[in-house]
Amino acid sequence: MKKIGFLSFGHWTPSPQSGTRSAGDALLQSIDLAVAAEELGADGAYFRVHHFARQLASPFPLLAACGAKTSKIELGTAVIDMRYENPLYMAEDAGAADLIAGGRLQLGISRGSPEQVIEGWRHFGFQPAPNTSDADMARHHTEVLLQVLRGEGFAKPNPSPMFPNPPGMLRLEPHSAGLRDRIWWGAASNATAVWAAKLGMHLQSSTLKEDETGEPFHVQQAAQIRAYREAWKAAGHTREPRVSVSRSIFALVNDQDRAYFGRGAKEEDQIGYIEPTMRAIFGRGYTAEPDALIEQLKQDEAIAEADTLLLTVPNQLGVAYNAHVLEAILTHVAPALGWR
Repeated sequence: MKKIGFLSFGHWTPSPQSGTRSAGDALLQSIDLAVAAEELGADGAYFRVHHFARQLASPFPLLAACGAKTSKIELGTAVIDMRYENPLYMAEDAGAADLIAGGRLQLGISRGSPEQVIEGWRHFGFQPAPNTSDADMARHHTEVLLQVLRGEGFAKPNPSPMFPNPPGMLRLEPHSAGLRDRIWWGAASNATAVWAAKLGMHLQSSTLKEDETGEPFHVQQAAQIRAYREAWKAAGHTREPRVSVSRSIFALVNDQDRAYFGRGAKEEDQIGYIEPTMRAIFGRGYTAEPDALIEQLKQDEAIAEADTLLLTVPNQLGVAYNAHVLEAILTHVAPALGWR
């Protein structure tokens, strides 16, 4: 059994060919898709965060709105770039959104990906400490976030406060109990997956990772997941770890599917450089008639290792079509693979 959700980047463009022509469209359609996914029986609605781009950016208003309009589905991010985040303000926003959603947030965070602008985090008022990198800064922000999400008091109260205080040191409010245990780390390497396990974060592994062995993408990703689980066990955590992988998967069940995705080209892993010093491997997508798709997915070792599968969706094709994409996987593919 697997949890199956969607992952939307929330692209928008003011083009007649796009069904999502403004930032408002992207946000409102994201809410509608979360509602539709819940009605279909999907398990998660996840959103990517990119700054300085015509995509979804600040996630917490969207997560709160989705939380108010749904009742069961998990709501998450994959991922929030921690180079841009004030961890204390983020803890307040996340606590409020999680309370509105009744404790359904699953927050994916990470060091972040290559940006639209040069060192965009500087525009947000952040810079690495001397002799450290932006990646170090992201990890420091993460460690602070994890600490304050515990809900322990750390701030000395004013002796003459505007409002009465509870006794002792003060914590951030609103506090949502349990949210600390629902933080995920998006890891591109085996080493950062192990680091996340030690800190008690769940693991998100996307459609790319550092090419560390030259093996096929799904084989390397499966090894990353196993290394993460071993590190989790060694750390002595009492909770069960969760692992998600992302995939582009389209079941061709009607003529519209074939027109959009049935080009017949063989899909393969790709090698590239998303940063000058990091050779990355990009995992293949899957597009086929359901019977063929089932056989292809049986060979994906990383999907087999994960408990959660996030399906990337072409959000600019509209809510109705993306709901159809989810329904096709849930109906025609997942049962045959034992995911349902």
